[in-house]
Amino acid sequence: MPNTFWTPSFSLNTRRGTGYEGGLRVSMYQTHILKNGLKVIHQQVDGKAAWCGLIIGVGSRDERPEEEGIAHFIEHVIFKGTEKRKAFHILSRIEDVGGELNAYTTKEDTCIYASFLARDYERALELFADIVFHSVFPEKEIEKEKEVVIDEINSYKDSPGELIFDDFEELIYPDYPIGRNILGSEKAVKGLRRDDIIDFVKRNYRPGRMVISSVGDIPFDKLVRLIERYFGDIPGDPAVLVRERPGIYLPRQKVIDMDTYQNHCIIGNVAYDYTEDKRLAFSLLVNILGGTGMNSRLNLNIREKYGLAYNIEASYTPYSDTGVFTIYFGCDAGDLDKCLRLCRKEMAALGEELLGYNQLRKAKNQMIGQITLASENYENMMLSSGKSFLIYDKVDELEAVCEEVGGITPELLRQVAREIFAQDKQSVLIYK
Repeated sequence: MPNTFWTPSFSLNTRRGTGYEGGLRVSMYQTHILKNGLKVIHQQVDGKAAWCGLIIGVGSRDERPEEEGIAHFIEHVIFKGTEKRKAFHILSRIEDVGGELNAYTTKEDTCIYASFLARDYERALELFADIVFHSVFPEKEIEKEKEVVIDEINSYKDSPGELIFDDFEELIYPDYPIGRNILGSEKAVKGLRRDDIIDFVKRNYRPGRMVISSVGDIPFDKLVRLIERYFGDIPGDPAVLVRERPGIYLPRQKVIDMDTYQNHCIIGNVAYDYTEDKRLAFSLLVNILGGTGMNSRLNLNIREKYGLAYNIEASYTPYSDTGVFTIYFGCDAGDLDKCLRLCRKEMAALGEELLGYNQLRKAKNQMIGQITLASENYENMMLSSGKSFLIYDKVDELEAVCEEVGGITPELLRQVAREIFAQDKQSVLIYK
């Protein structure tokens, strides 16, 4: 399970474009909003390759109870035929020129994206418009794809280290849409009908909930003209999306007998949402505790000092109205209690002690280095800047984010640790 430190207005995966200032890459984003509400964000960069995505601000938490799994299912069947294309022709449209077409679904958004040669921008944009607004969802393809998605659901049963994250969110958000598995259940997927799919798309695939994000060598005015050509005539209306907020959080503990060789465990809590000013400080704190570096406190203690776990990591995933903090590890059954004690000890220490100057300086430098290195991947830049523009109507400059990291104080970190790491707030899920 990848670490998610924070999500835009700046994300660890946010990338930046051209030009350097003081060793940091400076963003040069251009934005536009069509009359129907569709947003456009672009960064022109040199090179023959380009990346473009259509991000839709609707995901699995926006499903009605009888629609469980439908957002992800649509991500599959949206490529199976339009009013003018068969499935083969959809896939070939980008692949025939050496590009790649992909999609993903999260709890709060759906994305269709592609990489291609910059000369093929029109080809990609026309295809996006065709599959998003003119898909016909053939019955035969729906039935075939049900088997594919059910296989995907069952494959997770063989990956307890991935499945446990879904089960943990269900544990802390019981009976709320945000807690449901993105894939849905086998029973729910089998029950999906073509009419359900068409209704979900009509309700939710609205221009006012969409962003087209682009990174590539095309002038912005030309890109906007192409987008206006293929998306401008789509009717727009106020993009009001009402989401059911999770209720009052109560810590829970649960043990599930999975007959696994190792015990798998998550300990965690609800955390800050997208709008919370302290989310960046908390991201730094999570990085210190159990980030991707081998020098995290949990890794140095539990893996390097005691050899109790091969993999231990902390992560933070913010949503629009809540967030999730987790520590995950797998260990021998006899070491489970000790691992939990050590995790709690490290969390407690961060809430009791002020980090020293050198400790904090090293932690900040590490995080700034991670952010800056991450800014070299143009595909991730395209995806994260689009998500940021969708949520915040802006993308923060890398330099500004690094400056904000530099301004985080020991007192703020301790305050955040006391709020989120308090032992009486932690939920625990164990696979045995």
